[in-house]
Amino acid sequence: MDTRLLTEQGTQQVISEKAAKIAKILTLTKDKEELDDKQQAFVKRQQSTLDRINTPFLRPSKPLYQGQSSILIGVSLGLKKAATVAVVDAKQDRVLTYRSVKQLLGENYKLLNRQRQVSARHSHERHKAQKRGTPNEFGESELGQYVDRLLALEIVAIAKTYQAGSIVLPKLGDMREIVSCEVQARAEQKIPGYKEGQQKYAKQYRVSVHRWSYGRLIECIQSLAAKTGIAIEVGQQPIRGSPQEKARDLALSAYSSRITCVN
Repeated sequence: MDTRLLTEQGTQQVISEKAAKIAKILTLTKDKEELDDKQQAFVKRQQSTLDRINTPFLRPSKPLYQGQSSILIGVSLGLKKAATVAVVDAKQDRVLTYRSVKQLLGENYKLLNRQRQVSARHSHERHKAQKRGTPNEFGESELGQYVDRLLALEIVAIAKTYQAGSIVLPKLGDMREIVSCEVQARAEQKIPGYKEGQQKYAKQYRVSVHRWSYGRLIECIQSLAAKTGIAIEVGQQPIRGSPQEKARDLALSAYSSRITCVN
């Protein structure tokens, strides 16, 4: 459900978005020289929808969310720490607070470990099925989607608490490199100077922790932020550093890029 529809101001925002989309469709369709019966019926339905959304039911009045553009929520993603948050006042160049994945989930943190166990079991079952040449439809459990939603809800709630103007997320395409560097750094720390041992440890570590569905988590955060009216920015997450440092630098980098574009 789009929660913006619960208020008069939010409804007007949704109407504007839909009206612009429908108007664009109608313009492109009407530009055609001749329309067949099916196309004419489509135009009629779109026009009817446009007329209908412009006369909404009465809803209570509530001011739309207004965040401060200099307050950003940096969200770093990783293998061991699925999500880490840094609330940054970029104008003052300081961090207001951090939140670990354990703090974000609170009493539901145990669900994260359970989800990892389920994912690891599915991965093992897929591997066995592939070796046997049998069907291997071991999909993602609904538990993972639920944990994603809990994380997204808390991240958006933190953004609202600190009146953040935007949430900064890593580029999804960078996650493979980010995860690989995290595994390698941990292997080097655990077994310094022994390449074969590092490779064996890295393989075992990947299996024990299991990769998170970063795309699904990002989509969940984007969806909830849009309903609240919080902007989403995308930046390049640093490869090195702690999860907190990565989240902080991600937010500061996004703000710096924004200022550079304006100037």
